[in-house]
Amino acid sequence: MNLTVSLRGTRDVKENYQLFRLTGLLDAFSEPNFRKAIVGFIQQDGPKNIILDLSQIDFLDSSGLGALVQIAKEAQNNNGSLQIVPNPRVTQTVKLVRLEKFLSLQSSVEAALENIKNKKE
Repeated sequence: MNLTVSLRGTRDVKENYQLFRLTGLLDAFSEPNFRKAIVGFIQQDGPKNIILDLSQIDFLDSSGLGALVQIAKEAQNNNGSLQIVPNPRVTQTVKLVRLEKFLSLQSSVEAALENIKNKKE
């Protein structure tokens, strides 16, 4: 999945979640394509629980943060959830604006999967 020259990713669709692993820059340049793509995947027939693995992201700015908030709202509006697996840089940016609970930061993809499993039960 080539979102832009500076942002690439893979999409893995399972029974009750979609996992996106992203690399590169989540910034003002890549944000519109990124947001449109993920929101599109939520609005389609696929699972509404979204896991974004941002552990390989090199850069996240306020535009990228805004996109994450919009994606979280879109997932919730569709009875799903958004969970983010960050790296230290992403964590720092998210905590700076106090969105770590809203954006549901997880320590690993496995922890995010546990959360989805527990939510269903």
